[in-house]
Amino acid sequence: MNEEKAVKSNKYLTFSVDKEVFGLDIKHVDDIIGIQDITLVPEQPDYIKGVINLRGKIIPTMDVRARFKKESREYDDRTCIVVLNMQNTSVGVIVDRVVEVLDIDEDQIAEPPRFSGEYQSHYISGIGKINNEIAMLLDCNKLLNYEQIEALSHLSEEVEEA
Repeated sequence: MNEEKAVKSNKYLTFSVDKEVFGLDIKHVDDIIGIQDITLVPEQPDYIKGVINLRGKIIPTMDVRARFKKESREYDDRTCIVVLNMQNTSVGVIVDRVVEVLDIDEDQIAEPPRFSGEYQSHYISGIGKINNEIAMLLDCNKLLNYEQIEALSHLSEEVEEA
């Protein structure tokens, strides 16, 4: 049990979508870049915006707003792409803005809600209490299911080969 605690990170990259704050375990974050040109790939779910070329590597991108069924908005100079490692596949996640990296102690993380709602609580690993605010802590491995990640992995391979 102590080994598990030692391995478990308590650092989270926080970002906002609308006025809500979300957190991602920093161990999944490979890079943070500004918004750039995204090449559309046909016949993808609406939340998959396409692919980007990041230093010669093709990375599929997912818009968090669309994934959470939020109203779309124009990207601006605060919009970022957070590159995550999801089951050994790089995926870019488009967020309104990155806030900061925070340490959130385990005793400041509550269990996720048990009701189904806008974010279908299976995406949420916990609720971090940060001073007088909260951050929904997302489970990177559940933002996309295994089949979706596999499909994105093949998608980036196909684009790289073309």
